[in-house]
Amino acid sequence: MTSLSKSLGLALTAALMAQVSASAAAPRKAPVARPDRTPPTPAALPAPDDLRDRVTGLARAFDGKAGIAIVSLRDGWEIGWNRTSLFPQQSCSKLWVAITAMDAVDRGKISLDDRVTLGRADLTLFHQPLRTKILDGSYTTTLGALMFAAITESDNTANDKLMRSVGGPQAVRDMIARKGLGSIRFYNGERALQSKIAGLAWSQSYSLGNAFFDARDALPMNVRRTAFLRYLSDPYDGASPQAVARALAALRKGELLSPASTSRLLSIMGQTRTGGMRVRAALAPGWDWNHKTGTGQELKGRIGGINDIGLLTAPDGTVYAMAIMTIPRNNSDGDAQRLMRDVAKAVIADHQVRRGQGYAG
Repeated sequence: MTSLSKSLGLALTAALMAQVSASAAAPRKAPVARPDRTPPTPAALPAPDDLRDRVTGLARAFDGKAGIAIVSLRDGWEIGWNRTSLFPQQSCSKLWVAITAMDAVDRGKISLDDRVTLGRADLTLFHQPLRTKILDGSYTTTLGALMFAAITESDNTANDKLMRSVGGPQAVRDMIARKGLGSIRFYNGERALQSKIAGLAWSQSYSLGNAFFDARDALPMNVRRTAFLRYLSDPYDGASPQAVARALAALRKGELLSPASTSRLLSIMGQTRTGGMRVRAALAPGWDWNHKTGTGQELKGRIGGINDIGLLTAPDGTVYAMAIMTIPRNNSDGDAQRLMRDVAKAVIADHQVRRGQGYAG
């Protein structure tokens, strides 16, 4: 190598080393920020103090135990009373069966057009309008028709058949856990639940005539009372008003089901015929109530749960998820129904006052 080549090589090497050293010493450029496509979660607005005080006063004055939870889907606030205590759901639990069925539809497991045949072995107890059709012989219908009857008429036979058709009680419990619905229990269907509350083990013979009532009445009163009070203290189908209201809010926001399934279920809930003297009786013009009711057995002047849960929608589209759950101290459902009406009136009045509207009550 000539001296000139050697000199050029040394110079090139020195330049490269200087460039590497300068690059190492220079601070790295920050990566180019990309726009966040996820919309920020809006901060919840504070709950209206007047409404909170009104609901608290109504709950305190109730003759029995009341649990109330109200969630504003627009503003994000929550208020209530005994929100985390477990209350008997009774037929409100039919909502979880319906959501399980619609979830199975969304996953391609079933179709609501699937046909099923009911026979005497499918009969339950208490309120079951399908009973007359089944007693005339086997009755064939669709899963969609069963769901409609279970929600709008609270038909126990329709509900239990739908539950078995989508995988049984464990499928409902799995849905509740998978979707993170919180403190919501589900027992083994209406026959098993109502028998246990009465201190009995279910026999299919109880589905005909007065057989269930005769068997229940034949039990010693101390056995019935023990079973009934055990249920009230730790209900097998218990749910907290807070968990129920939040689940309703999630349903309405489309977080539990597909848009089509959400729309169909909410439409069915809007056609509920039970509970005419509960929240629905307090609606102001233009307000809607998509809901499910529940009413328990009676023993010696006490009723094992009277409930109304649903979505209250104002004319301007504001939605309130509400769960009003009660265990009256007396055998009249009038106090519980009055509480439900008064809570609904309070929510409606607060909404309309804050938006510059009047409300005559």
